Amino acid sequence: MTAENLSRFDDFPPQFRGPVLRPGGAAYSQARRIYNMRRAEDQPSLIARCVNENDVVLAVRYAAEKGFPVALRSGGHGVDGTSMPHDQLVIDLSLLKSSTVDARGRKMRVGSGILLGELDAASQQHGLVVPAGTVSTTGVAGLTLGGGIGYNMRRFGASVDSLLSCDVVTTTGRQVRASETENPDLFWALRGGGGNFGVVTSFEFRAHLLGTNVMSGVVAYPAEQAADVLQKLREHSPRTPRELTVIGALTQCPPLPTVAPENYGQPMLLLVVVYTGSAKDAEAVLAPLSRFGTPLASLVGPSTWVQTNSMLDVIAPYGRRVYTRGGYMRTFSDDAIARAVSQWLCAPPPATPGPCTVQNFWFMGAGAIHDDFAEDSAAFSREGVDWFWECVSQWDDPASDAQFEAWTIASHDALRPSMRANGYVNLTSDQGPEWLRGVYGSPAKYQRLLEAKEKWDPNNLLRFNKNFKRQS
Repeated sequence: MTAENLSRFDDFPPQFRGPVLRPGGAAYSQARRIYNMRRAEDQPSLIARCVNENDVVLAVRYAAEKGFPVALRSGGHGVDGTSMPHDQLVIDLSLLKSSTVDARGRKMRVGSGILLGELDAASQQHGLVVPAGTVSTTGVAGLTLGGGIGYNMRRFGASVDSLLSCDVVTTTGRQVRASETENPDLFWALRGGGGNFGVVTSFEFRAHLLGTNVMSGVVAYPAEQAADVLQKLREHSPRTPRELTVIGALTQCPPLPTVAPENYGQPMLLLVVVYTGSAKDAEAVLAPLSRFGTPLASLVGPSTWVQTNSMLDVIAPYGRRVYTRGGYMRTFSDDAIARAVSQWLCAPPPATPGPCTVQNFWFMGAGAIHDDFAEDSAAFSREGVDWFWECVSQWDDPASDAQFEAWTIASHDALRPSMRANGYVNLTSDQGPEWLRGVYGSPAKYQRLLEAKEKWDPNNLLRFNKNFKRQS
């Protein structure tokens, strides 16, 4: 980093109350650390850690007046790892941790720095839940702005389907609210279009009554049964109640009770199971999942929602190198299953005890996310979806970058004949402008996003993202 780059933010507003961090020192290193460290060599020139909305306004106005592009960091869990770009200005929202619950009105308002685990801890004091993701260290902001898929999507919809309003600092530093009645074009774009249009400082959600106790866990099947079990899962899923979510995960076996240690690290199909319905129906709903084959372990039982929504934390730690591909499936055929299993069996071997590669299959073809909300109700697309596929690689050694990235791309290429153009932006690395044009569904929806970008961020101040800048 040059002396010029180190000094170009020396006139950053002195009224800014939060920490202002430059390269060097433990505080900078800690703030620099995010989920995906694939770009670990990138060092922002300045990380401005906001402690209130006024700090956000000051930072945005400064950037706008100087013509500096801005990167946004909330939970730091974005799969692209672009929130800490080299030599740039980062507005860090991770300290905005406010949360209030209106239990009677079943609403919840949270700051943009809230993580899923913190969201759950607050809402569960009242037996409520906001539909969100599956890893407790994920940030609510990035998850929601991309759409928000999780265990409760079949019961309550995506995160954006429960979003009531956002407080936003525009790229000129104005403070506005976005909702169905206030700046509705901005509200529509924020629900799936990511951080392209303004800096969201707080979110208001509709909360849903869930209770605190659920059934969850995993059913583990050996590799040789994987294709047959996935076929049976495909046939069974449309007949299941909305309260059940099952993810078919092709991965390496983690340490599990009742599984012999010699199986750890070996290829295995895990059915990740979450059931939030009536306890009296649990046995009838869950029993078939252990009869798709001969499982090595069936570890589904009573749990709390907070424990359930953090059980995948162990396979998604911060600080590793990550590359992902994913999208919606046009058909989950026997051929697609065979291709996925073939790729899985040739994945790079794990260099650590935890899983390094995983392919997940989610059923989305029935329930709230599929049936209760119109395609054009938000930027987030769901049209024509029955199954969703994602492929994630995680590793630590930079020398392994090419190996893991090539395997992930090859896995995607193998399934490409089964994939739709539209998809969920949060769980795939950016695949370029042509892909982005299709991921939101119809050309009319993409045009609407371009118009929102031109209105709310005409100078493309917010560009370190899956970006909607019009191509010349």
